[in-house]
Amino acid sequence: MATATHAPRGNGIVYVAALTLIGLMLGPVLYIIIGGFRTNSQITTDPAGLPDPWQPGNYTGVLTSDVFWRQVGNSTIAAGATTIGVVVLGVMASYVLARYRFRGRAAMYALFAAGLMFPVTVAITPLYILIKNLGLVNTLPGVILPQIAFGLPTTIIILVPFLRAIPKEIEEAAALDRCSRLGFFWRIVLPLSVPGLITTGILAFVNSWNSYLLPLFILNDQDSFTLPLGVQAFASQYSVDTAKVLAFTSLSMLPALLFFSLFERRIVGGLTGAVKG
Repeated sequence: MATATHAPRGNGIVYVAALTLIGLMLGPVLYIIIGGFRTNSQITTDPAGLPDPWQPGNYTGVLTSDVFWRQVGNSTIAAGATTIGVVVLGVMASYVLARYRFRGRAAMYALFAAGLMFPVTVAITPLYILIKNLGLVNTLPGVILPQIAFGLPTTIIILVPFLRAIPKEIEEAAALDRCSRLGFFWRIVLPLSVPGLITTGILAFVNSWNSYLLPLFILNDQDSFTLPLGVQAFASQYSVDTAKVLAFTSLSMLPALLFFSLFERRIVGGLTGAVKG
């Protein structure tokens, strides 16, 4: 009886703690979004109040700006190319590590795993020198290529369990049907690993969209700025117009939030499959 009595109470505490944590995380986001509908005088007189009246002009001003849409295009190109590169290279490398036996396989897998502990901040100086020597400074490829490299460890760690979980009998049956290894990869491996591919693709896209440090070092021309850099430049230019800065900031982060929210179940399902594998 004591266990039955304490279980609902324990669940209630967990729910309250979870809701409190969610509120703490969503509070600043909601403040930024709602703040974009206010005037500077409203923010000054009542920082925590609601817009009265609501002022959509800050958002329409940003949405009609060519600078904003140019930065959206740059972020989309960088995130899209990074996602494609990470998924394509990651699934090919994961296939070899998961399905082939060769000397040094464990060391190679450990090397990719160690990449998770190697942040971009540590490598930013030699990375900038390398990008400069390649002539890619102030270009989107100079941002995309390093992002692909730093996204591969996570992708491989997630995909290798998916590919290892494919039964050996399926591969043997495909071989009896005269299916080559490349054909087995295209016709069987890729369709079965779709949940993992979606998960790694979403993570790569969101990480690239929110990337700030690498573009800060590589990009110098405002025409090539991505949205995180655009927010900084916009905030510096309109430092006295707080409401307009909040509107620009909220519009910059909404695409990543919506993208992540729409595919949240895919991410959880993919990570769960990786753990089971």
